[in-house]
Amino acid sequence: MSQSDPARQRFIVLQLLRLSGAFFALLGLLVVARRVDMPMVAGYVFLIVGFIDLFVVPLLLARRWKSPPP
Repeated sequence: MSQSDPARQRFIVLQLLRLSGAFFALLGLLVVARRVDMPMVAGYVFLIVGFIDLFVVPLLLARRWKSPPP
């Protein structure tokens, strides 16, 4: 496999997106639980964005990148 393999690059993008989503969701939970000193609204925004990045966006990208049937 070469470095320019599109499937490998897409896999890496999906995994990094999921990782960033988990990070944002965790940060949102910490803010909502008052472990991090930030406004409560920011915590809910981080939580929602994190869940969208973690669950919704990878599915949309995978569907968009899916190979057409032969």
